[in-house]
Amino acid sequence: MLLRLPTSVSETQEYLTQGAVPIGGATLVWATWQRDGFPEHAMSLRDLPEANTIEPETLGAAVVLNRIDDRVPEVLRRAASTVGTGAVRRTATVGGNIVGSTLRCLLPAALVLDARAVILEPEGVTETDLAEVVAKRQLLLSLRWNTPITSNYVKAAAEPGGPSPLVVAAALHAVAGGGTLLRVAVRSEDEVFSETAAYHGDAGETLSTLWDGSLGRLPVPARELVGRQVTELLARPGGR
Repeated sequence: MLLRLPTSVSETQEYLTQGAVPIGGATLVWATWQRDGFPEHAMSLRDLPEANTIEPETLGAAVVLNRIDDRVPEVLRRAASTVGTGAVRRTATVGGNIVGSTLRCLLPAALVLDARAVILEPEGVTETDLAEVVAKRQLLLSLRWNTPITSNYVKAAAEPGGPSPLVVAAALHAVAGGGTLLRVAVRSEDEVFSETAAYHGDAGETLSTLWDGSLGRLPVPARELVGRQVTELLARPGGR
């Protein structure tokens, strides 16, 4: 297997057209390749500047999870800190977790930030909806979002080898022209649910709005965890 390490977008684009397979941190694909055979050409974005950015409103797809710090919102930082072991977080990347993984621990966090995906296609760089990137497994260069007022994230304990642990992410955003909007995303049994609700100072009213949407179909333990996370978030000084 020939591993390509592009240092520019144009070089990355060239390798894409040649059929190079993006590998992220290779934490998920290595075992599969050992079993099924390695591709002729693979490509890592670890030397591409555009994919290694860590800023208050941008996170590169090639950033390894243990590098994610307080430059990004709490919800993303907490999400990254719960992925696997320390050894996994030193290798696994943002793009690999969101696009290449079935668990996608970072996806709920990105959804509540209303993040947009910057991707590279053979035609060039473009910005698109995150759900489309996940569905089509496109080459992610980075995530972009607007800084929330406040945010939080929790992953419930889970038995080894059992179902995927329950994840709840939430973020409160300022709305142009005044007001605030709460975004909540939940991963339950490998399915991700997300809802938004206006917040006018009454946490109970906001939760009722969330239950009227897809979150109302969650099992009771998941709803209870959502309720605790939302109540805690809205009780913060920034949420009042």
